Amino acid sequence: MKEFMLMEPTNLTFQELFSNGMRYAVPRFQRDYAWGLEQWEDLWSDLSTLHEEHYHYMGYIVLQRKEQYHFEVIDGQQRLVTATLIILAAMKQIQDLIDAEQDPKNNKERLDELRSRFIGSKDIVSLKVSSKLSLNRNNKRFYRSVCSQLAAPNVRGLTVTNKLVKKCFDFFYKQKIGVAGHEIAAFVEQVTSGLMFTRIVVQDNLNAYKVFETLNARGVQLSTPDLLKNYLFSVITGKDDVPDEQLDELDEDWSAIVDQLGENTFTDFTRYHHNFQKRLVTKKGLFKSIRELADTPESSYSYVRSLAEFAPVYASLLSPYDEWWALQDGEYRPARHYLEGLKLFNIKQPFTILMAAFKAFSPDEFIKLLRYIYVLSIRYNVICRHSPNEQERSYNRIAMRVFHKEFTRASHVKNSEEFRALYPEDSSFINAFEFYKMPSRRSSKKIRFLLAEIERFLGHEVDYTKTTLEHVCPYNPDQGWYDHFGQGANEIADRLGNMVLLTKDDLKRSTFAQKKEAYLLTPFRLAHKVAEYEEWSLKNVNLFQEWLACQAALAWRVD
Repeated sequence: MKEFMLMEPTNLTFQELFSNGMRYAVPRFQRDYAWGLEQWEDLWSDLSTLHEEHYHYMGYIVLQRKEQYHFEVIDGQQRLVTATLIILAAMKQIQDLIDAEQDPKNNKERLDELRSRFIGSKDIVSLKVSSKLSLNRNNKRFYRSVCSQLAAPNVRGLTVTNKLVKKCFDFFYKQKIGVAGHEIAAFVEQVTSGLMFTRIVVQDNLNAYKVFETLNARGVQLSTPDLLKNYLFSVITGKDDVPDEQLDELDEDWSAIVDQLGENTFTDFTRYHHNFQKRLVTKKGLFKSIRELADTPESSYSYVRSLAEFAPVYASLLSPYDEWWALQDGEYRPARHYLEGLKLFNIKQPFTILMAAFKAFSPDEFIKLLRYIYVLSIRYNVICRHSPNEQERSYNRIAMRVFHKEFTRASHVKNSEEFRALYPEDSSFINAFEFYKMPSRRSSKKIRFLLAEIERFLGHEVDYTKTTLEHVCPYNPDQGWYDHFGQGANEIADRLGNMVLLTKDDLKRSTFAQKKEAYLLTPFRLAHKVAEYEEWSLKNVNLFQEWLACQAALAWRVD
C-alpha cells in the first residue's frame, strides 16, 4: 500500500492532462489501437449525459515520466487516443464550416485554439502536426496524418489497427456535435472538462509493475502484458540494430502469446515459466527477477522466444481437451485424464514442472511424471489439504533440475528428496480420507470424479460426467429416514461414506431396503459394497468410508 501511495494518484480532466505543454508518447512497442464500435457507442452514450452529470470517469492512466513535461503512456492509451479522435472529429466539423464560409474568421480562430490546446503545433513549412500525443510504431504515421489533415487518409492496404483509427474518427465525425462553430466548440469544452482520469506517475518500469499488480489485485485490470512487452522490446532494440522484419516477427510472436493465454492468465504463465529457470519468486518479485533474466538484447530476445515456445504448452495444460493435444504424438493421449483432475480441483502448482518436462522428457516419461504429480496432488492438495507454499518451493527445485537436464526421467522426480517429502504416506492419507467431507451441492462434479476413480480401480470403467451422485441417506431425509437413522442423518450429508454413483437419480427418499435392491442391479462397485450392509447407520457409514479410504490409498498410489 505504501508503494502505491508514493505514486500520488491524482484526478485530472482531459483538459488538465494536456495543459501546460504536457506531451505523451505511447511506447514504440505498446499494443496497437484496438477499440471498436461497441466501445465508441458506449462512450458516446456516456458523453450525451455530461450536461447533466458534468463528469464521466475514464479510469486509471499510468504514466512513466521521461522528462519534466514528457511522459510515456504505460496504460490508458486506448482511452486517450479515442478522446483525441473525438476532438479531431469536432475540429473537422468546424473546418467544414470554414470551407462553407460560415463565420470563417471566428471558426478559424476556434480551430487554431483547439489544435494548440489538445492536438499539437503545425510546422509552418510541412504543415505536419507535432502531436501532443504520439502513438506506437504501427499507428504513429497514420494518426499524425489525421492530426495534420483533419481526415483519415483513404488509402489501400491499411492495417487492421489503422482501419480502426479511421473508423473511430469517421464514427464521431458523423455524430451531431453542433450546427454552428460556437456549439461545436462548447461541446469540446464540455467533453475535455468532463472526462476525468486518475493519473498515476511512476519513475521506472519496476514501479509501474508494482502499480499494475496493486490495481489488478483490487479488480482494476491493467495490461500487464503491455508493460512487460514494452520493457523487453526496448531492451532488444537498445542498440537500434534490429531489422524491422525481425521486430515484426517478434511482435507477431507476442500477439500470439497474449491471444492464446488472455491477459488474466498471462501473469500466472510468466511466473510458472520463470520458476522452472530461476529460484522461486512471488508475484511481487516477478518483474524484478525477469529484468535480471532478460537484461541484454540477446537475453531479452531469447526470453521472448521462450515465452512463445512455452505459451501453447501452458495454455493446453490448462485445457485438457484443447485441440493442441490432438496435434501431439499419440502417446500424450492419457495426459487428458490427469490434467482434467488437476483442472477440476484448480491445481496449477505443478505446471512449472510440467512445462519444463514437456520439452525435456520423452512422451512416455512425461505421462509417467504427470501421473505421479496427479497422484501427489490428490493426496496432498485435495484429501490432506496441506498448504501449497512448501509444495511450490519443492516444485521449483524439481523444475529447475528438469530444465537443466539433471532429471531426465519421471523416476528421477519420483525418487527425489523433494517429491518424497511432499508425498503423504498411506496412514496419513487414510486418516484424512476416513472422515473427509465435501459440500455435495456445490462440489458434485468433484465428488463424482473422485468416486469414479475408485470405481476404475475396482475394475469398473466409468465416465464421471455421465453419472449422478446418490446420497444413501437422502440429503434432505424425510421422517421415515429420521426414524430409521436417527439425528445423525444431518451430520453425514456431505460425508463421502454416504455417497455412491448411479446412472440415474431415481431413488430419492426410498427406504434403505429398496435402495439396496436397486444398487445390486447396477454395475457400480461402490453401490454393491453399500448393499452388503444390513442397515444404514452412522456406524456403517464410518465402516464404509474406512473401507473407501483403503481403496483410495491404492487407487492414488505412487509405487
